[in-house]
Amino acid sequence: MMDGFCGYNGTMRNNAIMRGLRGWIAVCAIGMLLASCTDVNNEANAPNPLPKTTIVYLSASSEDQGSSRIIGELAKEYGRDHPEIEYRFEGVQDVDITGKIQLLAASNDLPAMFNYQSGKPLLDMIRSGAVLNLEDTFKQLGLYAKLNPVSVRMLKAYVNDEGLYALPLEMNIEGFWYNKKIFSRFGLKEPKTWGEMLDAAETLQKAGIQPFAVSGKAKWPITRLINAYVIRKLGPDAMERVDRGELDLTSPGFIEAADTVQKMGLKGYFGPNVNGVGIGTSFSQFVQGKAAMFYSGSWSVRDFNNPAVNAIGAENTGFFSIPLVDGGVGTLDEYPVNAGLTTSFSKEAYNADVAAWMKYVFERYGDRAMTEMGMVTGFRVERMPAEVPPITRMVQDRLDHLKRGALWFEARFDARTQSLAWDNAQLLVMRASFTPEEYMRQLKASLGKE
Repeated sequence: MMDGFCGYNGTMRNNAIMRGLRGWIAVCAIGMLLASCTDVNNEANAPNPLPKTTIVYLSASSEDQGSSRIIGELAKEYGRDHPEIEYRFEGVQDVDITGKIQLLAASNDLPAMFNYQSGKPLLDMIRSGAVLNLEDTFKQLGLYAKLNPVSVRMLKAYVNDEGLYALPLEMNIEGFWYNKKIFSRFGLKEPKTWGEMLDAAETLQKAGIQPFAVSGKAKWPITRLINAYVIRKLGPDAMERVDRGELDLTSPGFIEAADTVQKMGLKGYFGPNVNGVGIGTSFSQFVQGKAAMFYSGSWSVRDFNNPAVNAIGAENTGFFSIPLVDGGVGTLDEYPVNAGLTTSFSKEAYNADVAAWMKYVFERYGDRAMTEMGMVTGFRVERMPAEVPPITRMVQDRLDHLKRGALWFEARFDARTQSLAWDNAQLLVMRASFTPEEYMRQLKASLGKE
């Protein structure tokens, strides 16, 4: 009996346990199903993350300086209210920017914004259909009135008046900056002729002071010096006449220019190892008082105005126009004028998001550049600050009274000839065996004008 009772009770207990277990499993299954449904419903009702548009700026400038810094600050402001837009700066060496952009263009992978050489290289990109027409775009966005007409005419002229395809983030004149203290110490005055400038250089060299800070590593500062002599010898339209076939690169005026710059290099006026000096180092040499003169554009004004950068002080930073050349036709109120390393936009990457971003940034760019950095740009300034630094005021005044502007040396060269001009300029200032005649002959051959 006991055994039977125990067996019965055990069976009853087992059946009860099984019924409870089946009920528990059923409840769990229903719970899991409900939870699953809830998750599905939550996913269905949850807002989808906004797709991001990434605006990449490929630039040869430093992210924290000049126009790149202003654009970055404005992009950051815009991004606070528009998280769907991501701005990213990508830096590249200035000597590599042309090749990098050409590679990206060939693979139809240009970033939204990019630095590029104006003139013939940009003209080739325009004709390939890769670059955005900024005149049409700025008119559609209500931004066209923000641009200075002088800068627009200049940028159009660089590309044979085929349109506006680059922005004048800077507006520059070029010439020689000099250390007033050093000049005063040796009784030197601002040179008016090239001969006076070379005499001053010889005086400084004998006193153990490097006459000129020049970046041979960047290459183009050497060709800028050749161009400076050319426009004083042959006039500000010399390179345009070469492009039209009216002037020959192997004519005496060009040979004389290359010969003069070569002798400056061989005499040590540019320092002992000019081709190892980067652009930043050459600037530092000047602002630290280690060199007396520095050929540059007014893009350097923002740094000259910064006491944390300019150790000699803005008050000791002078400027003189490219000196006159014996028998030349150029005048002191004619300057090489440029818009810096211009910024263009990819036609393929342009969309509504880029348009809205562009409108925000470039509505504010001109005022911000002047207010924060004293930069002279090709954008109108609507809220001029009460205090404008003297150097900035001087540059603005010279631009206002500009008689005639000149192109830089390579402006009408194709990309291959441009690179040849730069590479061979390094040879020119370091090797007496590489003659000025050979330098100009190779350029002429590259242009197909032999």
